[in-house]
This record gives sequence, structure tokens and C-alpha cells, in this order.
Amino acid sequence: MKHLSLLFAFVFIIQAAVFSQYSTNYSKDMYSIVSSEKQYNKDKMNYRANPLTDNYDLKYHRFEWLIDPAQYYIQGSVTSYFVPLTANFSQMYFELSSQLSVQSVVYHGQNLTFTHSSDLIQISLPSVIAQNQLDSISVNYQGQPPSNGFGSFGQAYHNGDPIIWTLSEPYGAKDWWPCKQDLNDKIDSIDVFVTTPEVNKAGSNGILVSTVQSGNNKIYHWKHRYPIAAYLIAIAVTNYSEYSDYVPVAASSPIEVLNYVYPENLSSAQSQTPSIIEILSFYNDTFGLYPYADEKYGHAQFGWGGGMEHQTMSFMGGFSYGLMAHELAHQWFGDKVTCGSWEDIWLNEGFATYLTGLTSEFLGSAQSWENWKTSQISNITSQPGGSVWCDDTTSVGRIFNGRLSYAKGSMLLHMLRWEMGDTDFFQALQNYLADPALAYSYAVTSDLQMHLEAASGLSLTEFFTDWFYGQGFPSYHLSSIVDGNTLNLVVGQTSSHPSVSFFEMHIPVYVSGQGQDTILRLENTYSGQVYNISLPFVADSVSFDPEHWLISANNTYDFTVGISELDEENLTQIFPNPVSESLNIIAQNSVEQLSVINSTGQILKTVYPDKRQFMISFDQFPAGLYYINYTIASHAYNYKVIKQ
Repeated sequence: MKHLSLLFAFVFIIQAAVFSQYSTNYSKDMYSIVSSEKQYNKDKMNYRANPLTDNYDLKYHRFEWLIDPAQYYIQGSVTSYFVPLTANFSQMYFELSSQLSVQSVVYHGQNLTFTHSSDLIQISLPSVIAQNQLDSISVNYQGQPPSNGFGSFGQAYHNGDPIIWTLSEPYGAKDWWPCKQDLNDKIDSIDVFVTTPEVNKAGSNGILVSTVQSGNNKIYHWKHRYPIAAYLIAIAVTNYSEYSDYVPVAASSPIEVLNYVYPENLSSAQSQTPSIIEILSFYNDTFGLYPYADEKYGHAQFGWGGGMEHQTMSFMGGFSYGLMAHELAHQWFGDKVTCGSWEDIWLNEGFATYLTGLTSEFLGSAQSWENWKTSQISNITSQPGGSVWCDDTTSVGRIFNGRLSYAKGSMLLHMLRWEMGDTDFFQALQNYLADPALAYSYAVTSDLQMHLEAASGLSLTEFFTDWFYGQGFPSYHLSSIVDGNTLNLVVGQTSSHPSVSFFEMHIPVYVSGQGQDTILRLENTYSGQVYNISLPFVADSVSFDPEHWLISANNTYDFTVGISELDEENLTQIFPNPVSESLNIIAQNSVEQLSVINSTGQILKTVYPDKRQFMISFDQFPAGLYYINYTIASHAYNYKVIKQ
């Protein structure tokens, strides 16, 4: 990271503007987070990173803004330090809403020629800038940013007092500042100067360097010295009350959690935000030290029911435990390592959702952890299709789909943990976050898969094909026959969506009996797979995935004690069971008819032996569970056998 020392000199003139007011009334649960993020971004989803901005690398921004939250208006200057990536660099482009007015573009003290249309500033440079040469340019602008619903530049009132805030994810930075909006070029470092009437405070990224009185205004100077994506740069301005919580760190200074809250909510916030101490401590221990520990973490209350993970300062609609856990988790997964494509949004939202679940497991109660898992599974399986991979980044409903990007993404991680074991799983995540190619940069799903495979020694291609790209979920059908200490088990599977014919993975099966129990870990590679399992006890019950490791629904069980079943009237014997080649039938009276039926109810073979003793060939049938339906003296009987 480059540490730039720059002279700040900027005079603001307050402009009159029309203002608008928005009010919200959301609950503070995960549904609210997802719904609010959808609403916030719905008008920005068709925007794409502009290839005209690909030919330079941003190094630094100095933002100088005048904000009066009582006026829906922004005036300011953005100075950008950059390095050309190509030869013959004589034009450059920034993205900025055409609803804003550009007053001037200044290069080395010279006003340059530019055009501004279709949300794009085209700048003609006075001469070619050499490739890899550091240079800078300033854009001075003002106006009323587009509101776009709640908007990337929002205004509201709390207790009669005005607030202005920003929220740019995923494509909204250009609505309020001239930027390069993409997922491949983080800005190495920023300084933010906000001039506002003295009654207000301005919150932003990094640490507060100074607050300077300037007439009836104050100038807040924030600096942030870590790489940051354009959509994570933010400001919030109102008459905040301020206090801090502190998170202890062994052999180091505590991490400050700076809270900017509405004065009318100060007391309630002070009773809630201390929970962040145990959450941040848990994340430190599990995923490595908070990525911006030498600066701060913070909360800034804003006029919205959800939350947004702006780097080092999450903007919060409230301070519920789950919301704080979710937004803090993003500082590792989403901010330090940012999804490199909106197709991979689950690397942000799936992780933040799962880490919120982990706070229930490790900091909450057994019941809260159980409730979290069953809630995710119920949500995911409420519809038959849908993949974690986001196949349509033009649709806000698809990118921020709570069932898929959030819930299914989080349970995909939970299933990987089951496949790998805790030690390898959590080590892989630490390695992913520490990877020099990914840390403070961008990642895609294949980067995560590489680290998971390296830590576990497993090939996860089949897993990601089924669970990340594939749609739907499996339903498992278990049939078992107990013979003393041997459990003969058949596992069938059907898929809710045709994109995946079979979900291949290890499955957990709970078995109990004689006061003992165990969870079997069975590698399941095809439907109808047969397992012959020796147990240290006689089983009297079997159930599937009692700890909710897997995404599945509509599972069925069929449990029978006794391997050679006898009907009381005729003492018919059917053996061996399990069978491999031939099945023997011995009855007291002649068997008139016998049918072999598979687990789906299809009749595979029917014979009319009129004999007491005979054999049925089974070598042409695949492994699985079968029903033997036969008739003696016009009386029907039914037995189960397993083909192995």
C-alpha cells in the first residue's frame, strides 16, 4: 500500500437543492437484510463495468465533498491518481451519472476538454502519458444524484433531523461520484474530506484524522490505507451521537468499534452494540485478525432497515445481534476478499450468512444453532430449482436471492465442512483469506475451491458441479433390514431438478439400539447403493442426517428387524438376504404366484411356480431394495430383500 501525503485545500459553497424524504419500517431479521438489499439495488442491475476504463490502474482517490443533509445535493471534487496500463494513453474515462453536472476537469493546473453523456466522462489529455507512469487528475462536479428508489445516494429524516447516506453496491458508485466501477481494480488508498454544517458528524471509511472548524461548518477528514472496491466507499452525515466499544486483542492494542447513532437511539444502541465484542473476538480467533485492526471497525446508523458492509464502517438500520454478525463477517468475506464477479456473489453473502450461523453454534445455544440450520434448509427446499451460481447478473432478484445466494450459499459451506472435517475446512478458509493473490483483492469460486482442495487433499470438482452449478436438492430414501448386529441398508436418491441426476457425497445416518448409538458416515455414489454394516449393538432405529449437515427434503425411512422373515401361517423362508445371485423360497404350502417389485413399485418379474420350494434369479437386477410379493392359498404376503 502506498501512503500518500497530499495537501488539502478546498473551498465549498453551499448550493440550494430540492430534497426528498424516504421512510422505512423494516424488521431487523435476515429477511429484512435480503429484501432491503434487493430494493436498494433494483435499478442498477443492468449496468456493466465499462471496458473504456480498463486501460488504467487506480492508485488513490482524494474525495472532497460538501454535504448538507437537509439538502438533497452533492458538490465536490475527486482527485484520482492512476497508472496507464497501455501505450498511447491520451484519453481516459470515468463513470458518472449524467444527472450530475461536471464543472471542470483539471490536470496539472490546466482545465481539460471533456464530454459528459450517457453516464460517462470522456477526457482528452494534452499529451500522451507513458505506460506505468503515475499521474493524477481532478473532476469537479455537483448536482442532485439519481435516487433510484432508496437510491445509492439517500436522504431521510429521523426524529425530525435530516440524514444523507450512500450505498453503492453493486453498480451505484457512479450515481454520486466519478469512478471506475468494476470488480478488478481496487483503489489502493483514499482520503475523504466532508464539509457539513457543524451540528453534524460525517462517518466514512478508515480512521478519523481531524475535525476542523470552518465558519459554521466542520470538515471531517477520514483516511483509509487499504485497497478498497469502489462500491465499498461511503459517507453518512447527520447529527450523530458517538461512543466506542473496544475489542481486546492479545499482546496488541484493542480494536475500536466506533458507533455513530441517532441521539434518540443512543441508550438502546449502547445496550446492544457491546455484543459486537464477542462476535469480533470469535471471528478473530476463527478467521484471523480483523483485516483493518490498525484503523477501526464501526457502525453508522442510517435510514434503512438492513445493513451494508462498507469497509471499516457498516451502515446499520438497527443493532440486532444477527445483523451485526452478518455485516461484520463481510469485513473478511466481501471486503478483504471481494467477489470478483457478481456471478460469485455467494462468496460475499453465503459466507456472511454462514458466519452468522456460526455465532449461533459457538456463541449461542444448541437450540439456536438447530433453528438456524433447519430454517436455511426449509427455505432452500421450498422450491425445486435454483443454483448458488448466479446465472443472471442483470436481475437483482437473482443476485441478491435470499434462498440461493444467502441460504443455499451458506449451506454449501456447511456441507463442505461436513465433507472435509472441521480442521481442514477452517484451515482452508484461513489460507484463502491470507492468499497474497486474493487478500485485499478479488476472488472467484475456483479460487476458494483450490484452497479447499489443497487443505483437504480432496477433489471437489464433482461437489461444485452438483451443488454450486447444479440446481435443486436430493431426497433420500432409506430401507434397512437388521440381522443381529448387522445392518443391511439401501440408500436411494431422487433429485428435485433434472440438472443434477445424482448428488454424490458422504451422508450421515444415525443408528441406535440397546442404549447405544452412532452416526455412520457413508460414501454415497449412486442411487440404490447397498451397505452391510457391522455394529457393536443390535439396531432398533435408523434416521437420516439428524444434525442437519445436508440440504435435503422429503426423506423417507423403511426399517425392518429380521433378515429371514416368516409368515405365521405358512412358515415361508426367503433367503439369503441380502441376495447376490439367487433367492431361495421354501414354504409349507405351494406358492401360486410370486412377483419381484423394485423400490419404485415397478414389477420386474412374475412367476407361477405352484411349488413349495424353488429359486428366483437376481443376478440381472441392480443393487437395491426389492419387494417379494407372493400368494399362497389366495392369500398375499410381502417381504423385503436387498440385492447387493
